[in-house]
Amino acid sequence: MSIVENYSRVMENIAQSCAKAGRRPDEVKLIAVTKYVDTERIAEAVAAGARSVGENRVQEFRDKQEFFKNHGLDVHLIGQLQTNKVKYIIGSDALIQSLDRIELAKEISRIASARDVIQNALVEVNIGGEAQKGGIAPEGLMPFLEIVSALPNIRIKGLMCVPPAVGQEGARVYFAAMRRLFEDIRSMDIPNVDMLELSMGMSGDYRSAILEGATMVRVGTAIFGARPVAVAGA
Repeated sequence: MSIVENYSRVMENIAQSCAKAGRRPDEVKLIAVTKYVDTERIAEAVAAGARSVGENRVQEFRDKQEFFKNHGLDVHLIGQLQTNKVKYIIGSDALIQSLDRIELAKEISRIASARDVIQNALVEVNIGGEAQKGGIAPEGLMPFLEIVSALPNIRIKGLMCVPPAVGQEGARVYFAAMRRLFEDIRSMDIPNVDMLELSMGMSGDYRSAILEGATMVRVGTAIFGARPVAVAGA
């Protein structure tokens, strides 16, 4: 199927999942993940209706930044961010979805303060406790937020997770746990911490994520197709 057809099918699935959950389709934002996707193919998704994109790598973000700006796209950095690359993101209006350690938060705050901007971010939670993945452990989330909330020029806007790859139904228990964390933190009314966005769900499990309250789903393969093996392993 074409990218346009794929995008339309994903949007239909989102609408159906929202209906099943008693939610409106406009409560869920589709982030088209453009890792290793060239701008010509991204333009096809834009023609189909894409307005938000997610990049995993800072270098790709920089290479495509002019294209994103020219097309008025809402940009999200969803991959792990190294502290020495923060300077390339601050001031770009991109939402950082992968805040996962104190030193990164401090560097974001430092550069944002120097540039007199406010940087919005989501905290990545390692909801499955997987050693190979980044993110704050659920039990460490509150202490982390207490420190970050006191930093200037950084604002927490919600949570993000990448659950274990266990399929639609298997992932629901992790998404439900994320929703509980999200709701618990929202009830605490922490300064500079607004639980507005719950980013969870990818190509293999986004429908379950919506059933459990996701406000953002990050979908790449279901829109653009599988990446070539040689490229994906680069």
